[in-house]
Amino acid sequence: MQAQTGKAVAEDALVAVATNFAEVMETLAPTFEAATGHRLRVSSGSTGKLYAQIMNGAPFDVLLAADQRRAELLEASAQGVPGSRFSYAVGRLTLWSADAGRIGPDGAAALTHGNFKHLAMANPKLAPYGLAAQQTLASLGLWDALQGRIVQGENIGQVFSLVATGNAELGFVALSAVLTPRNRRPGSRWDVPVDLYRPIRQDAVLLMHGADNAAARAFLVYLKSVETRKVIAAYGYGAD
Repeated sequence: MQAQTGKAVAEDALVAVATNFAEVMETLAPTFEAATGHRLRVSSGSTGKLYAQIMNGAPFDVLLAADQRRAELLEASAQGVPGSRFSYAVGRLTLWSADAGRIGPDGAAALTHGNFKHLAMANPKLAPYGLAAQQTLASLGLWDALQGRIVQGENIGQVFSLVATGNAELGFVALSAVLTPRNRRPGSRWDVPVDLYRPIRQDAVLLMHGADNAAARAFLVYLKSVETRKVIAAYGYGAD
């Protein structure tokens, strides 16, 4: 039997990532790969769709969800490795418009009295940020009143595009999407008070397909590091 020397053999891991966190992954993945020699392949989408794919046998090794519930369900259904789940970020919701003068300091007033035809939000059944938007409107007493103006995207990335292109004058998006250097139109925004919606705690979980995958396990350790958490915070995410 040949003795093993040097670093462990590099492996590939397939990581399913909620849309809101996809750009952060583009920053984290190269640094992780350079530090470890492992390689990450990333697939992004709404948490609801990724969850359904995993339950139907998709060979993901790790899930970075936009909520806690799906990660909990995967752990409970034996699709997730017991004890591997943890919160890697807390999402923040913001009401955003590409128009710099549309949203003032009182976002509730902009929603109540604003001259707009369309308010974009993610599908609350699929995307946790959409559920947070629904909770916000309900807390403000505006959910029923605005039904005729709401347009839904499948995920938070689609919602951002709807607002950025002017197809919706304003919308509820992830704060991280507005703060990113890629956003060339800062526009105007109202960061939704966190008491208007339930905390968007985003959980990571090692999936059974990746239980013996060294790259998957190393990446989850990397997510917890101090330097990685600084990068995540720079994109507008809170700490758990």
